[in-house]
Amino acid sequence: MSDLTFAPHEHGVIRLFALDMRPEEAKFLREPGAADQVMGVDGLDPDQIDIFPVSDLEDLGLYGYLHEGGGVSEDQLDRSMLEAIEGWAMVVRSAAFGGRAAQLTPDPRLHLLGLFTEEATNWTGGAIETESAKPFSAPQTPIDNDAQRRVGSALMAVLALLVIGGALWLIL
Repeated sequence: MSDLTFAPHEHGVIRLFALDMRPEEAKFLREPGAADQVMGVDGLDPDQIDIFPVSDLEDLGLYGYLHEGGGVSEDQLDRSMLEAIEGWAMVVRSAAFGGRAAQLTPDPRLHLLGLFTEEATNWTGGAIETESAKPFSAPQTPIDNDAQRRVGSALMAVLALLVIGGALWLIL
């Protein structure tokens, strides 16, 4: 397999690999640092790498795993190709690289089966036509007269100063 390049700050990309190795070797890839070795890069986040026998997915299959579990749109997936995959698979999410660029030199027993992108959330919305959404649509409230509050606060401050001054005069 040729070298793979991962762009810095890449997100929302899922890569599916077939593992051409014995089950014991594939299980070992779950150990810390083992996936780093087989991918040819250091510092991968093991929480963002799934290694499993395809048979464990039972009725869900790789198609369901990627579509329902990974958020990959149906138009990117080839159901017949995914159903034909047997043995062990490895799913690597972009987050495994922690936003760093990476040049991979994977083990020859890894075969890239596909690169898929997660469906992005559409944050756009239409114009809001309601009266309450218009600027300055709320009724204007009259401005309160703060003169009474200020007089009361000033009186309390003078009284506090007199008490403190009297206490100091008695002490000295």
